[in-house]
Amino acid sequence: MRKARIAIIGTGNIGSDLLVKIQRSPYLECTKFIGRNLNSKGMLFARNFNVELSDKSIDAIVEDPDCCDIVIDATSAAVHRINAPILKKLGKFTIDMTPSQIGEMCIPAINAKEALALDNINLVTCGGQAVVPIAYAISRVSKVMYHEMVSVIASKSAGPGTRDNIDEFTQTTKKALLKFTNAADAKAIITLNPADPPIKMHNTLYSIVENPDMDAIRNSVKQMVEEIRHYVDGYKLTVEPMLEHGRIVTMVTVEGHGDYLPPYSGNLDIINCAAISMAERFAEAKL
Repeated sequence: MRKARIAIIGTGNIGSDLLVKIQRSPYLECTKFIGRNLNSKGMLFARNFNVELSDKSIDAIVEDPDCCDIVIDATSAAVHRINAPILKKLGKFTIDMTPSQIGEMCIPAINAKEALALDNINLVTCGGQAVVPIAYAISRVSKVMYHEMVSVIASKSAGPGTRDNIDEFTQTTKKALLKFTNAADAKAIITLNPADPPIKMHNTLYSIVENPDMDAIRNSVKQMVEEIRHYVDGYKLTVEPMLEHGRIVTMVTVEGHGDYLPPYSGNLDIINCAAISMAERFAEAKL
């Protein structure tokens, strides 16, 4: 099986971290690293790897469509809305890292197989990748009326893209909670913690469940955690589901792998790991 060829659009922290992760994969190779400035920090970093660099943005793929099988778009929601129809016309399997809500929402531990049949998948948000699988695990063994999640991340790991898209983050994550759990209502909150040294990503899920079977819920959640750990080794269940004042409380933390980004940036690491997981599954299924 040949490796799947990947073009990354977006040379910021997410794109640079993805580039390192791809080097470690036996199924993937990065053939184009694309941005708008060849002297940017990400471009200068990418020169350490055997990858073609371009400052032509989406035009780099339009001019050389055979350069890749997969495109990972790590730009912004606004830019992806421009890129998406172009990549669709070119027939590229596109992994959208932005909260654009264009492609079908994908969380590998839940709907990876179905997502591979699509041309554009959206990885929701970092909080969505961390918490929605737990909400799904509870919902598949219970009737849930309400889910509320709170993601706390280090302020230093929230770049301009995250800060500019706070509203999109909360709305997109809420939609994912509703889509994957069939809950009657849901809410998503993100908090930036300025502590120094920076904290790891910490997530709390509150669920209101009708007649909860706590043994079944705990078993379902533990199974889901093991599934996620297949592609996110820093994912940890810190408080297993417990019934408290009529609601179920579950907590998970995420520590990054420490590739390009520091280990406290688990919020960015988990969505990047999800992207790599989907790209590898594409390589196995299609190539």
